[in-house]
Amino acid sequence: MSTSEHFDVIVVGAGISGIGAAYHLQTMCPKSSYQILEGRADFGGTWDLFRYPGIRSDSDMHTLGYRFKPWTADKSIADGPRILEYLKETITENSIDKKIRYNQQVTKAQWSSEDSRWSLTVIDKVSGQEKFISCGFLFMCSGYYSYKQGFTPEFAGIEKYRGKVVHPQQWPQDLDYKNKRVVVIGSGATAMTLVPAMASDVAQITLLQRSPTYVISRPSVDPFAKRMRRLYPKKLPMPSHVPKIQPTSKNSTNSVEKPRPTSNKS
Repeated sequence: MSTSEHFDVIVVGAGISGIGAAYHLQTMCPKSSYQILEGRADFGGTWDLFRYPGIRSDSDMHTLGYRFKPWTADKSIADGPRILEYLKETITENSIDKKIRYNQQVTKAQWSSEDSRWSLTVIDKVSGQEKFISCGFLFMCSGYYSYKQGFTPEFAGIEKYRGKVVHPQQWPQDLDYKNKRVVVIGSGATAMTLVPAMASDVAQITLLQRSPTYVISRPSVDPFAKRMRRLYPKKLPMPSHVPKIQPTSKNSTNSVEKPRPTSNKS
């Protein structure tokens, strides 16, 4: 297999995990070459793909966000567009956007123990061109969703239904549900944000669930985090003792640049 390009690291996916991996690569392995291969036309992963009403994080952003870029917005449980804006700030501030290649679908990854490297087959989804890239380390940050189509159970007689069936993953931006009767099947995280967001505009909304669940209303603004922001600076310094790691040319071992000891003498 002929290889047109080689990088120390290839990151697959420009979502929240891939962007975080890129930052740490630049910080801890500043001499290493890397690229991010993103199969879609834009960054953001989940937060760019899903556009249904009420989309937001399930975890607070102080946990889901990056340590190197503290979450400063009032809402700890943030909506999708604000999270996407946060990711855009991250890649712009750290010049990660220059490392992302869009519409690049990795179709095959093969490891060679003899060469100590990965060989990737990549399809450019715009031109249809196939190319080969090799790397010493492969970071899979593509998530677990199928971007082509979300899982849809088989319902007997669905072809006879005269209404509109919508999966949140492929939510039509021009969908008009005002004053309509809506049934939401399932009571997972998506339903918990979708139903309240639609409730004020529809004539009736009914949620069907297989097993009983309990829902507790919590404020989107965390009062504890709000108090902490007043006491602490906007950004705490990152640890200075983190060693910088540089892969060798063959990528079979790692060389580590250890921190220099500090002296208390004046």
